[in-house]
Amino acid sequence: MSSARETSTIRDPLKFWKFVVLPTIKPSDLFSLFLKSTLTLCFLASIPLFLFFAFSHTHFHFCPKYHNKLDDHYQNPPILTNISHILFGIGASAKSWNERRHYSELWWKPNVTRGFVWLDETPKTPWPTTSPPYKISANTSHFKYSYWYGSRSAIRVARIVKESFELGMENVRWFVMGDDDTLFFTENLVSVLGKYDHEEMYYIGGNSESVEQDVIHSYDMAYGGGGFAISYPLAAELVRVLDACIDRYEGFYGSDQKIQGCLTEIGVPLTKQLDFHQFDIRGDPYGLLAAHPLAPLVSLHHLDSVEPLFPNLTRIDSLRKLMSAYEANPGRTLQRSYCYDLRHNWTVSVSWGYTVQLYPSFVTIKKLDAALLTFKSWRTWREEPFTFDTRPVSPDPCERPIVYFLDRVEKNSEGETLSTYKRYQEKSKKECERVHYGNTVDVESFKVSATKFNPNLWDKAPRRQCCQIINGAENAVLQLHIRPYNRFESSMPLQN
Repeated sequence: MSSARETSTIRDPLKFWKFVVLPTIKPSDLFSLFLKSTLTLCFLASIPLFLFFAFSHTHFHFCPKYHNKLDDHYQNPPILTNISHILFGIGASAKSWNERRHYSELWWKPNVTRGFVWLDETPKTPWPTTSPPYKISANTSHFKYSYWYGSRSAIRVARIVKESFELGMENVRWFVMGDDDTLFFTENLVSVLGKYDHEEMYYIGGNSESVEQDVIHSYDMAYGGGGFAISYPLAAELVRVLDACIDRYEGFYGSDQKIQGCLTEIGVPLTKQLDFHQFDIRGDPYGLLAAHPLAPLVSLHHLDSVEPLFPNLTRIDSLRKLMSAYEANPGRTLQRSYCYDLRHNWTVSVSWGYTVQLYPSFVTIKKLDAALLTFKSWRTWREEPFTFDTRPVSPDPCERPIVYFLDRVEKNSEGETLSTYKRYQEKSKKECERVHYGNTVDVESFKVSATKFNPNLWDKAPRRQCCQIINGAENAVLQLHIRPYNRFESSMPLQN
């Protein structure tokens, strides 16, 4: 027996140690033991991580893009475009500046607006303190120019955007180019540019009003006298290619045409705005201004080539009067509204800050929207064609409106503007002698109340505001109120 026991031990020498070290355990107990061991190890390992996060200043963002976007929005909200983000470049000549500087001085505000007048040479007389500061353009004699009746100054003016960019001024979002006879309405300009993303490539401006000019030069070009805007990213691309591009387009007449050619090569088209006015017209601008499009007034040009905007005033005094209305209510300037007086069968058209027209008959708004042809085309002095609807001035005085011009603008304690328009009668023109016309002659003036126009409305779908007659026509002063339309309201009255 002893021998058999020894043999068994020799055959399985680890059996005893298996029993001591690994006693018999059920499978379910083994799993439970493994799970408890794992949880214990995880707990022990988490202690140093907990201490690290508790006492360390290091922060981890597990969704970095989303978090950073929220951070930027709430901690650094985007700054809306304002006048300090615009750098003006005005093309001018040292010899003609004193004759034309009054236009720039009407809109330039020292220490507010930024920019320079770019001259061909150093002025020989002291520079006016009321004018924008000036810089001297670089020599352009080595550039090619072959247009048969143009001026080489087009090269120098085309390079203003490049020289302005290379100044390296801070916080510039837009480069706005204009001429020395361009009148800018800067608050409205800010409203227009504020609609666009300045971090994208934009080329913004308007065409000529005269079709003959668009045919000769381009329909897809921003005309420089009306002014145009180039966003900073686009300017950065343009300055890189501009000089070589100017030589390629040596046969182009003007600086604006050269700029447009170069931007076409970059692949950026013109974004057209109805509010930049090249003003390629001759004669009396009344009809065009009184039929201003539904857009903020941004610029006027060629003011030496048209009659004064207001009768019995000089050009500059006329512009000062218009500017006084603009400063009181910028976004509403030249905006049209229409009223009807059914009792007298009258039609009233208001171009705020400029004129009121009283028709002694019912006139449709479709007809009123067309500009009265008080002006001619730029090149040939003809009555057509233009890039907008027009209608002739009737030779019959009974078919023409009675015209009232702005007299003054006041503000009341509630922030409303009250503008007054007085009747104007040309001595050389005969008045209508029909009986039904008589009551209209008794209206000596209009008083128009209106709230200050909210510039944010330009960011929404465009809609005119309506006009409401407050008092009866028996008064010599007819009172009107301009307000937004109510829901389901129309300018056209409902007739029984």
